[in-house]
Amino acid sequence: MKQLFQHAAVTEGVTVRVAVNFLPEQSRIDAGKWFWVYHIRIENGSDQSIRLLSRHWRITDGRGMINFVDGEGVVGEQPLLAPGASHDYVSGCPLGTPHGSMEGHYTMQRADGSMVDVAIPFFPLAAPATAN
Repeated sequence: MKQLFQHAAVTEGVTVRVAVNFLPEQSRIDAGKWFWVYHIRIENGSDQSIRLLSRHWRITDGRGMINFVDGEGVVGEQPLLAPGASHDYVSGCPLGTPHGSMEGHYTMQRADGSMVDVAIPFFPLAAPATAN
């Protein structure tokens, strides 16, 4: 299945694309829990290799509550992307409201040792309306 990336951001030649889907089978709406899965593709369009060292997320729920999530790598990896290479991964986000959003950045290190914060585009988390 070809993934449709709905959101993208470019920082100094590195593109981050995001596709997000609501997962009703993983959600427990009766218990106030909604769950989304997101697929991210990082494309290195720069002229040198770059390693993803850490992630920094800002997750906002439908009440405006903000949760910051910081950690090493992505899904247990610190991928090294050669020029022209890409890295894909899938992760998920639970929320206590049917709507919210995510955005953030990756801290990456270039082959020359310099650091760059690569933007992760803002993307909404929105569960479809359900009949009561």
